[in-house]
Amino acid sequence: MNQNLSAYRIFYTVAHAGNISKAAKELYISQPAISKSIQKLEDGIGCKLFLRSSRGVTLTEEGELLYSYVKNAFETLTLGEEKLHRSIELGVGHLKIGVSSTLCKYLLLPYLKEFIKRHPHISISITCQSTNDTLKLLEENKIDIGLIGKPDNTKNIQFDYLEEIEDIFVATKDYLRNLKTRGVTKSHILQNSTLMLLDKHNMTRQYIDDYLQINHIHVQDSIDISDMDLLIEFAKIGVGVACVIKSFVTSELAEGTLIEIPLGIPIHKREVGFAYKTQLKPSKSLRAFIEFYRGYTP
Repeated sequence: MNQNLSAYRIFYTVAHAGNISKAAKELYISQPAISKSIQKLEDGIGCKLFLRSSRGVTLTEEGELLYSYVKNAFETLTLGEEKLHRSIELGVGHLKIGVSSTLCKYLLLPYLKEFIKRHPHISISITCQSTNDTLKLLEENKIDIGLIGKPDNTKNIQFDYLEEIEDIFVATKDYLRNLKTRGVTKSHILQNSTLMLLDKHNMTRQYIDDYLQINHIHVQDSIDISDMDLLIEFAKIGVGVACVIKSFVTSELAEGTLIEIPLGIPIHKREVGFAYKTQLKPSKSLRAFIEFYRGYTP
């Protein structure tokens, strides 16, 4: 498109008014300036757009075709401006959050429930993936903020601590009783059980693998599972020993449905929190969310 927006605005106004004099008054510019702009537009397009007479101007066939598109374009622009003004008045915005499915259910949802109450005009989209993939999306500016386990490298990232999580191993009473019957001692449960872990690309799994390696715990039989909820459910039906986050099974531990397996050397607790890039100016929606979670306790 070689013509500028003002030329099309003049064309649209003249076509709508049907008279150059009326269009000049509406646009607060001189008639010669309008005539010159129309002539330049016609020269650029390569065809006549108006038929001129003593009573005013009418569109040619080519002018009618162009006018239909220009009219739609200006109506779309007007609608866009109206929606933008309304968004500003109501505080409408969009927030993109990245999080693992596990942290989404147990940690993020309580925050979102209250945030949505306070900011009903901010739309939210959530993508679920591992912490490593969430960090990648954050780096690529595909999300605004992520709920993650604290990474080793926080360069260019603001990490706001939320809480500590503790990884534990659990199983049913019956499963542990069967191991005892087979002569397995408490200190060798992990080595002699079916160990259920999150799959290898998950940061939790990497953390647990490091723990097992450092403490020379050699697992003979293991099952990789992609979802923490499934780990918990499989443990509850006696499939094996599951590595889970303790705060996610508080009711099962209290009821005795699952039993925590004592460890000679406990697994160090991990920090989880919200992370966002420090290099970019945060949007209004992101600023609102940051201010919210920094002052909110679920």
